[in-house]
Amino acid sequence: MKLESFSKKQLQVLTWWCDTSPHKDKSAVICDGAVRSGKTSCMALSFVAWACCRFDDSSFAFCGKTIRSLKRNLITPLLPVLKEAGFLCRLRLADNLMEVSCGRHRNRFYFFGGKDAGSASLIQGMTLSGVLFDEVALMPRAFVEQALARCSVEGSTFWFNCNPESPQHWFYREWILGAKQKRALYLHFRMEDNPSLSPEMLARYQNLYAGTFYQRFVEGKWVSSQGLVYPFLTGDSYCPVPEGPFSDYIISCDYGTVNPASFGLWGKLDSTWYRLEEYYYNSRLDGVQRTDEEHYTGLRQLAGDRPISRVIVDPSAASFMAVIRQHGEFTPVPARNDVLDGIRLVSVALKQGRIKICDTCIDSIREFGLYRWRDDLSRDTPVKENDHAMDDIRYFVTTALYAEDGGCFAIAAKRR
Repeated sequence: MKLESFSKKQLQVLTWWCDTSPHKDKSAVICDGAVRSGKTSCMALSFVAWACCRFDDSSFAFCGKTIRSLKRNLITPLLPVLKEAGFLCRLRLADNLMEVSCGRHRNRFYFFGGKDAGSASLIQGMTLSGVLFDEVALMPRAFVEQALARCSVEGSTFWFNCNPESPQHWFYREWILGAKQKRALYLHFRMEDNPSLSPEMLARYQNLYAGTFYQRFVEGKWVSSQGLVYPFLTGDSYCPVPEGPFSDYIISCDYGTVNPASFGLWGKLDSTWYRLEEYYYNSRLDGVQRTDEEHYTGLRQLAGDRPISRVIVDPSAASFMAVIRQHGEFTPVPARNDVLDGIRLVSVALKQGRIKICDTCIDSIREFGLYRWRDDLSRDTPVKENDHAMDDIRYFVTTALYAEDGGCFAIAAKRR
């Protein structure tokens, strides 16, 4: 985040509360729209400037889905901008607090995470002069409403930013559609509203997403999920098994006894992971359920004599992970299991060519052609059918592929 030229839309966010603005009497400001559209940076800067202009010795809140994501995505890039603009900032990380001074004014900005309804208790009892919600659509309603109730100081305002979700989302229906009744300034951002994005970067983001995610993250629309989850995959999207040598091998597992079990063998060639082979067993079709030991035999046959660095397993499959540990040949790792975020990451990985599905994986290819969004719910949910290979692919992407980008995983080993 740098202090450079601002777009017209960003200038609206920076100045809406000023005395010369026609919107100065609004009670809230809402910025939504495309990703990387410049809404978060200018809102955070404006929030601090407004607070230090209008208040002294007051408390405010920055809210994110988690405190960790809030610090990473908003606070860390904001600090050098504030210092460049003349603010004095003092971080008290142990207290999740930032003290900001400008001239004779000094105020306190507390950090809160709103990952679930129970987070509302963390902010309960405070008295705030204003609150900023970063990615408010990802926060539970109970947390947001508790934070709003804390703003009891005369002249306090609410600041919201988010990327679009379902048009049935409570925030869209109550705050965006009801912006006039709530005396809120609503500003919709496009990628073109971010002057720091070059034409090349704009094109890159436009090619990154597909389907619902394209409409939401690139076009900035609140649209319902519908149709295929991965609509961009066609018969030409699958490739033959490449010739090695592969530098690493991983197996991802969606475990099932009554439901199908799907295991995928992944090999890394240069910077791309290929789904080389798979084990897929449907007890309903074959009429016989397999035990954990029998599935382990299938896992062992899929691995062959390859050096498997780890086996990523459905986190609910505790008994199967116990069997893997008992044999001592492979290292089991519980998968990350955020469905919607995982689907988005798989979509991006496929579009970028970071993972490729080989034409030997017939059950994966079949499921890609059948895996659909449900159209009867207010929240994004795929149909719980034809999703077993889809799940094990998602486990691989969220737990292995994106761990390479700075994440981590933990394992337990037997003491000898």
